[in-house]
Amino acid sequence: MAKKTASESDETRLKKKVAAKGTDHKSPKEDAALRALKKRLRRVQRKRRALALRKKNSTSKKTAAPAAK
Repeated sequence: MAKKTASESDETRLKKKVAAKGTDHKSPKEDAALRALKKRLRRVQRKRRALALRKKNSTSKKTAAPAAK
């Protein structure tokens, strides 16, 4: 597997690709490629949001637990 650069996340890379392909798609084949890129982007965004929500919920439970004792 190739190493990824730390400077750019998957989400930003996918956003750039979607923006570039979204301007000049012509054939149905390219349309399918654009749809696949958008699908991958949505998946990455969903994972990021779920992680943020899990972190938020875990920190609120950690701070609430010592106060209950």
